[in-house]
Amino acid sequence: MRYSLIVFDWDGTIIDSTGTIAECIQRAAGEMGLPVPEEGRARHVIGLGLHDSLRHAVPELPASRYTDFVALYRKHFLAREDNMRLFPGMPELLSQLRKRHVLAIATGKSRRGLERALDAGGLRQYFTASRCGDETNSKPHPAMLLELMNELNVSQSEALMIGDTSHDLEMARAAGVDALAVTYGAHREEDLRVCVPLGCCSTVQQLSEWLTANG
Repeated sequence: MRYSLIVFDWDGTIIDSTGTIAECIQRAAGEMGLPVPEEGRARHVIGLGLHDSLRHAVPELPASRYTDFVALYRKHFLAREDNMRLFPGMPELLSQLRKRHVLAIATGKSRRGLERALDAGGLRQYFTASRCGDETNSKPHPAMLLELMNELNVSQSEALMIGDTSHDLEMARAAGVDALAVTYGAHREEDLRVCVPLGCCSTVQQLSEWLTANG
């Protein structure tokens, strides 16, 4: 076993939510009379901290109106939250991995949002620890991974980060941790490969096979 700790991103890696998140960003921008970001721009910010996300997705939005934007985004997201589903095969993969590895989450979601999602997906029992975007420095800063490794007493060489965005991969590189990309989430494969992950998996099945062979 090469890795004792496997850290997963949440949105776009475990749950099929990136299209919904992008749509909610677009709808909130439209309702506030702002230029509506095209889908690629809206998807790019998934995983970043709140302020970083808004500065990139809706640069015309003044900081004084961030709270208003977040309230609109949250309204749209909560209306769609129950329709989001885990990627096929993900519960089975986590169940198998939990027998051999310690599993954790590093996500740009708020703590409240992650707790709600864990309960809705029935996945709480698989994860030993987690870090959220409102608890520490946001991706691509390495703080989430460094804090998780410290909490779980795991060295850099024993940890693997799995995510669907360049923010995940850059965070892993900054923390000195190996990274594996999934291409079924928010960012395009060509953008992920620029970050030089160990591999790119296009399905949960491929992810499972890679981890069986290399994890």
